[in-house]
Amino acid sequence: MDMSTQEGAGIAKSNKTDIFLISGNAKHLHDVSEALKSFYIVHTFQDVHEISEALHAFHPTAIIVDEELASGHGGLRFIQGLRAVKNLSLIPVVFTARKGALEQIKASKTMPLVRTLVKPYLFSALLKAISDQVNAHVESQWETLQPVQKAALENTLSSFNSVADLIAEGKPLPYNDIQDSCTPLVTAIQSGSYKELLAGVKGHDNYSYVHSLRVATFLTLFGDFLGIKGDDMKILATGGVLHDVGKMMIPHQVLNKPGKLNDDELVVMRSHVTETISFLENTHGIPRGVAIIAGQHHEKIDGTGYPYGLKGKELNELARMACIIDIFSALTDRRCYKDPMTPVEAMKIMEGMGDGHLDRHFLTSFKELLLDAASEGDLH
Repeated sequence: MDMSTQEGAGIAKSNKTDIFLISGNAKHLHDVSEALKSFYIVHTFQDVHEISEALHAFHPTAIIVDEELASGHGGLRFIQGLRAVKNLSLIPVVFTARKGALEQIKASKTMPLVRTLVKPYLFSALLKAISDQVNAHVESQWETLQPVQKAALENTLSSFNSVADLIAEGKPLPYNDIQDSCTPLVTAIQSGSYKELLAGVKGHDNYSYVHSLRVATFLTLFGDFLGIKGDDMKILATGGVLHDVGKMMIPHQVLNKPGKLNDDELVVMRSHVTETISFLENTHGIPRGVAIIAGQHHEKIDGTGYPYGLKGKELNELARMACIIDIFSALTDRRCYKDPMTPVEAMKIMEGMGDGHLDRHFLTSFKELLLDAASEGDLH
């Protein structure tokens, strides 16, 4: 195991996604861990006893188990052992096996929370398998929520995923369906039940959905704080869910690149706004407010934003609110390459941006909202 991930007998705590990887094949272990390190914190093991000891102290988000393990242990046998231990039985597993291991592959496919990949497999297939397993585990916990909170998360996720399919198929968005899916979110916020929504997406591996859900939640919460009522609240919620759908057309390596983007990558990344606008323009019945949230949340008061370079009075209240919420959400989001900032840290950065960037009146109001919420519990 990489000793940099250890803290005494355990593993250092992190807000990032931790994956355990065990294989008796040193090359396989190295190749997979190197490929995944940009997306997850990977803890590697060759010894069954070592990983078993680590599991007593720390539970990873998922475990990748290779069929080939050292000391005569087989990957399937290891997984069966996991499932026999109560507090380890729900950890999602990705099982990798050679094509000839027919009995192991067949048996693994009957086990709960196990996704099987047959070698050789595409790296994209491994990423999807891990993500699907992690998300299935997170989403299963929504069953414990109150009906309105559960519906808010399930409906917005379903709508968000349907948008990806529509974009891929070149079909228009059924706006009324998306708006209806956001109704439980508005209800949850108006009843003061929004913290459970934010907690419910912790650990979810679809960053674009998590960010959009958080923007929709904070934007609707902000609107409620400012006294916005009725159908206008649905516009805030729907605008938040849809504001970044153009990112579905951005290459994965640009969208998830750790560190600063180069000039060419920045152009590609910024194109997500125009991609979003183009998609929404083909949708019948999109309210102007939703289009403004999606098209203008990267504009700045001094005109240095994008894609239009709007400034001053050219930016209405929705655009100014959306800009604040998008930045706050991005700073407090968890990413595969960074821990989330606390609301206090994020607000300090936003207050330091100057009057040319953010609307000072709305920023002050949002800070008041955060202070009120913080007195009642954590907003993360």
